[in-house]
Amino acid sequence: MKCGQIGAAAMPGIRRAGVIVEFATCETVQRAGSMTPRVDGFFDPTTSSISYIVSDPETKRAAIVDAVLDFDPEAGRTMTGSADKLVAAVETGGLSVEWILETHVHADHLSAAHYLQGKVGGRTGIGAGVIEVQKTFCALFNMERELATDGSQFDRLLSDGETVPLGSIAGRALATPGHTPACTSYVFGDAALVGDTMFMPDSGTARADFPGACVDTLYDSLRRILSLPPETRLFMCHDYGAGGQREVAWESTVAAQRRDNIHCRDGISRESFVATRRARDAELAVPRLMVPAFQVNVRGGRMPPPERNGTAYLKLPINVF
Repeated sequence: MKCGQIGAAAMPGIRRAGVIVEFATCETVQRAGSMTPRVDGFFDPTTSSISYIVSDPETKRAAIVDAVLDFDPEAGRTMTGSADKLVAAVETGGLSVEWILETHVHADHLSAAHYLQGKVGGRTGIGAGVIEVQKTFCALFNMERELATDGSQFDRLLSDGETVPLGSIAGRALATPGHTPACTSYVFGDAALVGDTMFMPDSGTARADFPGACVDTLYDSLRRILSLPPETRLFMCHDYGAGGQREVAWESTVAAQRRDNIHCRDGISRESFVATRRARDAELAVPRLMVPAFQVNVRGGRMPPPERNGTAYLKLPINVF
């Protein structure tokens, strides 16, 4: 096995977003049956990220996944407008938040997990591989004196297959590393939230060129997701509208991805995937918010500790990335 692999135009079958406004909520999906959660997606146009509230219609228990903390890098200022939309949806729906989950340590937005926990409660969770990510970026940002690299910033470090209960709905963590070592998908009944590992069929898959990433492992993780039942609903963390060629969308199915995904549909070999992914990654720029995002997100959405003047500072490593 290589670098930690874990084993083996029109887009049919895809649910599109409704009207996209400043911070839009997608079509809400709610089906009959206790194993089918309600999934609400919230699109942030600034980062092209989708945050989710997953809830059990019977018990009103809920999980928030991949929440965005707004950040203005030019001014160095955080804002909570996006996160407050989630708080309002929780309150309006009469939901009780049990989990605030991260699919991985994000490079393109700051996490609102810590802020939301103070507003709606719940336990924070992330894949157990976050410890490896913390060690990598602790060294890159010279944070050894200020950052514990044991995952203690999160309430739960979730191992592959670990149960993540949500009211009457069975949930579990599915380790899907490759994009980062901490990448974890969350399967709740017939829905799977796959983070950045997979995109919509016309957009392919996540990049695998960050420190600690592995393209071979990413291939294995994609096959794990595609081994779920064909009717499984898949929810993405990002969508860019295929470069403006279509509306923003973030829900697909295993069947649609196996048939149509340009990078990993059935019939594409490991060798072909690796070559395609590496060629694509060589063309990609560093994400605009990567430097501040990594420093905040390895801390579970917290800023670095304030200095003597009471102000927190983010580092900018020179000629590193």
